Amino acid sequence: MNIDLDSLTEEELIALNHRIVARLRFLREKRTHTHMLEFRIGERVTFQPSGEELLTGTLVRYNKKTVTVITDAGEHWNVSPSLLRKADAQKPAPLHAVPKDPKREN
Repeated sequence: MNIDLDSLTEEELIALNHRIVARLRFLREKRTHTHMLEFRIGERVTFQPSGEELLTGTLVRYNKKTVTVITDAGEHWNVSPSLLRKADAQKPAPLHAVPKDPKREN
């Protein structure tokens, strides 16, 4: 697909930009929605926030871009569906490396 950008007016370029941004937003939302459908309300899930331990909880709500998970400790987290793993599956690989605390090493 070739678009001769040099021949477009400023108004046409702005209109093209708006269409591109809208299309990219749609594709991102579609991908997020597809990830959401892999999980069900009430399902046990795990996720690992950056710099923290692996958390386990129950998915309680679908949001526009995230899902709400209540952890076993009672915390509410809004998590991107792409970061979730099913808790019943094999132990998931950590999504983020947790730095070691040099004070705790003996």
